[in-house]
Amino acid sequence: MMQHVILSGCSGGGKSTLLNELACRGFETVPEPGRRIIDLEREGDGSALPWVNMEAFARRALEMAARDKLQVKHESEWQFFDRSLIDAAVALESATGEAVENTLAPFPRYYAKVFMTPPWFEIYSMDIDRVHGFEEALGEFDRLVAAYNRLSYKVIHLPKTDVQSRADFVLRLLR
Repeated sequence: MMQHVILSGCSGGGKSTLLNELACRGFETVPEPGRRIIDLEREGDGSALPWVNMEAFARRALEMAARDKLQVKHESEWQFFDRSLIDAAVALESATGEAVENTLAPFPRYYAKVFMTPPWFEIYSMDIDRVHGFEEALGEFDRLVAAYNRLSYKVIHLPKTDVQSRADFVLRLLR
């Protein structure tokens, strides 16, 4: 049975690093929509950058995450997503007030366990694409955990450890 597993959580908490480790171990992975949208927006007019128009950014992230979910090749038992439709719906709810439950109604669910990267100040860093500070990242994390809980996902907080141990932890809990 094919399973779509979400890696979500605090910005700068190590999701992409974990995703890369899982890819190296032979699992199918899907990169974060947000970073891809930012790259595309920098090539275009920039109107859907999150720091310019969060609503436009969140709507683009929903579209991209929906396509990602449909286009997964199913070459491995587990497919890992760096963020998801749910993360995009949470961003949209924060920007517009549109309820996450309403936004997600037409979409199928992901695997029941969601792995959350906790706030980890020691590894957090801003960059050209992550222009918000740690305090904003904490607010985002709280909104995500609340939404996943409201949607009846089992939220599992990843340990603050090296990436190989994190990957082992995830795979052990999926067995």
